[in-house]
Amino acid sequence: MLIKSYGSAVFGVNAVTITIEIDHTNQGLPGSVIVGLPDSAVKESMQRVESAIKANSYTMPRTKLVVNMAPADIRKSGTAFDLPIAVGILSASEQVPFIDELKDFVIMGELSLDGEVRPIKGALPIAIQARKEGFKGFILPRDNAREAAIVNNLDVYGVSHINEVIDLLGGGTTIVPTVVNAREEFYDSQYNFDIDFADVKGQENIKRALEIAAAGGHNAILIGPPGAGKTMLAKRLPTILPPLSLQEALETTKIHSVAGKLPENATLVSKRPFRSPHHTISDVALVGGGTHPQPGEISLAHHGVLFLDELPEFKRTVLEVMRQPMEERRVTISRAKVAIDFPASFMLIASMNPCPCGYFNHPEKDCTCGPGVVNKYLARISGPLLDRIDLHVEVTPVPFSELSRIADSEKSAQIRERVIAAREIQQKRFATQTEVYCNAQMSANLMKNICVLDNASQQMLKTAMEKLNLSARAYDRILKVSRTIADLDNATDIQAGHVAEAIHYRSLDRENWGT
Repeated sequence: MLIKSYGSAVFGVNAVTITIEIDHTNQGLPGSVIVGLPDSAVKESMQRVESAIKANSYTMPRTKLVVNMAPADIRKSGTAFDLPIAVGILSASEQVPFIDELKDFVIMGELSLDGEVRPIKGALPIAIQARKEGFKGFILPRDNAREAAIVNNLDVYGVSHINEVIDLLGGGTTIVPTVVNAREEFYDSQYNFDIDFADVKGQENIKRALEIAAAGGHNAILIGPPGAGKTMLAKRLPTILPPLSLQEALETTKIHSVAGKLPENATLVSKRPFRSPHHTISDVALVGGGTHPQPGEISLAHHGVLFLDELPEFKRTVLEVMRQPMEERRVTISRAKVAIDFPASFMLIASMNPCPCGYFNHPEKDCTCGPGVVNKYLARISGPLLDRIDLHVEVTPVPFSELSRIADSEKSAQIRERVIAAREIQQKRFATQTEVYCNAQMSANLMKNICVLDNASQQMLKTAMEKLNLSARAYDRILKVSRTIADLDNATDIQAGHVAEAIHYRSLDRENWGT
């Protein structure tokens, strides 16, 4: 008998429905085979399926059994096809009477040897595709049910054992579909942060720089000695960013779902992600890829923050692969037969010591680095990468008078209100632009009309570039940051004070810096 069950394969952040055809016949040599371009994990599923079937008092057919996974030209990988294969085999061998019901459901899940159903990756994009193709329901592991239940107009059934699937399809028991009020949970948890800018004593100039970065979507680098608070400040940046929209949350959740990074029983990602990879990370782990392409850290930071602590310690090849994704806001992983796009629209926040010993320009401690060592240390970061970082912020140690101050600092919520107001100005400004959402993404043509300077501001910028020996690449960055500072002030035109503050944030562009 020929039976069809339905599963799904995930490519990038999208899913493709897979038809699993099981042909059970008494003709031909006995044995079982899986065809349709399966990888090793899929081929091994027959061993798990056989053990799970036997452990639950069913019989594994000993005649000829062919399992075809169509379309046959798409590579199938992973262990999530165990459950639809097992259910299809039981139906094809007429051990369970639910042949007609199989056409209404997408079924996914890894089986243990006793029939327990284990979690899978990519439940959300699979559910989206199942609804798109008109399936009645989606049967999947219980741990993934809330994640898939975000999708409306699709019955999502979370199961923990193969017997529950058999009873559900056969009508023996009634499993209630998982229902999630995704919008309510999403909005209730958007502002629940464990950390706050009010916890930071002093460092008001650094907070101001991060507020500007958040308001304009600018990349920033924090330069300062050990213990000055660079990491602590960077970790609090997501608390002042505008909240995720539902569309942004859905895109971010899909990426984390595909990567298997969602917490157990999670629904939508409600806060902007903050990713902080170690400096020993490989280029593939950062941008994504592998034999079966998976999203990397820059995609997991989509609509959020990628924090690179101790930037010069990262391998140069790792840093260089970020240059194109930072411009295009996506990563394309190309293979011989397929090219997969992963979104990668993130804010880059980096930190570094000013020199190997960490105390160059320290107000109290002396730098022990030899001549030329500081410049050599900075040279580990390429010019093209620095060109994509708008704000260079020098972080100094906090004096005791600030640390012992009892008065509370400004809370993240207050800063976030100003950031949201500035972003709303930019949304109106770029309403007709399809690929520009904030000031940091402006092209040179847009800047000609949007970043217009008066004579006083133009003269100030000219003088600063001459006296401070600013490099040519600093010019556009100063204009973009000036426009963001003006937006924070709700100013229609860029004024001299805005330009002066923006010039202050170009430390590493000064040709005499580090000497």
